Amino acid sequence: MRPIDIVKDVRETPLYKRAEAVYDALRQPGTGQISEVTDIHAAPNGQHVVFAGVLLERLEGYPTTRIGELEVASGRHRVLTFGPNEDRLPKYSPDGTTIAFLSDRSRSGDFQLYLLERHSGRARPTSPVDGWIEYLHWSPDGRRILLGVAGYGADLSGGQGAIASRKSADGAPSWMPTVESGEEGFRWRSLWVYDVLSQRSFQITRPGTNVWEATWLGNTAVAAIVSDGPSEGLWYTARLCSVRVDNGAVTDLYRPSDQLGWPAASPSGKHLAVVEALCSDRLILAGDLLIVETSRQHVQRVPTHGVDVTYAEWRSETLLLLAGHRGPEAVVGYYDSSSNRFTQAWTSRELSASPRYLSVSGYNATPDSFLAVEGFARAPEIGAIHNGQYATVKSFDCGYAQLAQSIASAESVVWTAPDGLDIQGWLLLPRGGGPYPTIMNIHGGPVSHWRSMWLGRRLVPVLMLLERGYAFFLPNPRGSSGRGQEFARRVVGDMGGADTHDYLSGLDALVARGLSDPRRLGVTGGSYGGFITSWLITQDPRFAAAVSVSPVTNHVTEHLLSNIPHFVALFLNDSYRNPGGKYFQRSPVMHAHKARTPILNICGALDRCTPPEEAVQFHNALREHSAPSVLITYPQEGHGVRTLPAAMDYAARMVAWFEHYMPAGVPGVENA
Repeated sequence: MRPIDIVKDVRETPLYKRAEAVYDALRQPGTGQISEVTDIHAAPNGQHVVFAGVLLERLEGYPTTRIGELEVASGRHRVLTFGPNEDRLPKYSPDGTTIAFLSDRSRSGDFQLYLLERHSGRARPTSPVDGWIEYLHWSPDGRRILLGVAGYGADLSGGQGAIASRKSADGAPSWMPTVESGEEGFRWRSLWVYDVLSQRSFQITRPGTNVWEATWLGNTAVAAIVSDGPSEGLWYTARLCSVRVDNGAVTDLYRPSDQLGWPAASPSGKHLAVVEALCSDRLILAGDLLIVETSRQHVQRVPTHGVDVTYAEWRSETLLLLAGHRGPEAVVGYYDSSSNRFTQAWTSRELSASPRYLSVSGYNATPDSFLAVEGFARAPEIGAIHNGQYATVKSFDCGYAQLAQSIASAESVVWTAPDGLDIQGWLLLPRGGGPYPTIMNIHGGPVSHWRSMWLGRRLVPVLMLLERGYAFFLPNPRGSSGRGQEFARRVVGDMGGADTHDYLSGLDALVARGLSDPRRLGVTGGSYGGFITSWLITQDPRFAAAVSVSPVTNHVTEHLLSNIPHFVALFLNDSYRNPGGKYFQRSPVMHAHKARTPILNICGALDRCTPPEEAVQFHNALREHSAPSVLITYPQEGHGVRTLPAAMDYAARMVAWFEHYMPAGVPGVENA
């Protein structure tokens, strides 16, 4: 029986129908139920939490969000906005009377600022800015709102899909060519301020200053992560600056060795927190906490008990709330600048807090906090930490608990690499006995990590394969976050080197324990995981099947075609002008003649981060050497398959591929 992956339309197959049923159970389209929460923010008095909740009318498009508000005491919530399109990133004003949020209800992709008065429940638009707004921050006095504005056509980050945002219409005829110089005005990111009293917006940054992230520095200045150009790759060398609101004057505060993210300032602006880390993707950063004393530009690196910090937010002049990861644990804690001490408030292996979802209950001197959490066996929920204890305030489980019963266990596993380095990962086992057909799922990055997470977001194929008897191995090799900067840096200049053996030795350990069947080992991954998937099948013959998503397969073309050439040069520590160097040695396409593992190559036609040509050339190289390969290109997708129904199609094809080449043989489960 041939796999469904070589058929164009799979909508009538049992696997597609099952994928559709799973998404329907997870999202409950048309019912008004919220299935996922992001961007939570607590009212100053701690009595309410506002959030962006995923609410679907039908299984079409990218899951959109509406603004909701949760009453903490009762756990009841209500939806405050109704689109159309998407409403997101709500934040209470410092006095708690107004909720600012972003919406593209006037034109898809064109996010502008809206204000919702809590006493009336009415939302009104503000004066539009020249571009689409990525983020917002109230000034400490509540009189102004800082807006991070991207030009129409600026690229989204890899974690957001790595596609070019929608350009403003210019009236040009359809036959007219595109012209690129790299200096187009639409690529720039600027800072604007909305004045609440005058109801006017104005730009504060000058030409030549590109701002990636920013926050208030008191009421009259802004702290910003800036570069001198708009190219996505220039983020890797961006620096920390202050920007005056009245005249846009820029003063350098800190030039990092690595990358910067998550700036947060105390209400007066005296202290500025920022995270510095080796990072492979903008907006996905975990690392060291720096405290900048802004008056004298003094920078202090703060010990955080081994936690890679992913979020920071001041709740007073001296108390900083933090979230991050330490190995397999999610950690919430706080730093007291007066005593220079970090205190851990809560930790968990079963639950994890996503980087942007932590919020506080106001500027007070207690460590209580609200956060959005999830886990392998837990649907998204809003919880509270009080005196170090976590309690659920509101669960948004629409049907995940039933689907998660296919997970018999989720175990944190540790093994030793050939060079003696301890490596950690997760093993998800299905119901029934082993040894199991096992699929290794490799995370992106390489500086990222697997944590206990909800499988209903982008891992629906994992859910489907678990219920069909497959085990999933989720390794966190050298280069992963959560283990400190020295551990992350081990991958620099060595992508596809020592980390190759971290993956393979992990599988060896599972086989030795009798958990994994050595004849039925599969591998999959997206982005960097797609690169390693393609790389591994050229280096080791053990794999029965592979699925590579949004891969890099030729570092030379990745450098010259993608929007992140700086990433390739940084992490390979080499140049494409070096014949026979790492650009060539570590490119899967150069080793395609060795591969015999059947591989499904999946890419998005709009991907700017790992362009579709990466998957295309590897597929062609494999076919040239008669290796079994199928290429799937989704015409409306970018970096990863994110929209519906394409995601259901992707899930069906991935499940079919593994079932065809390494069948689990679970009785009563219908194959494709």
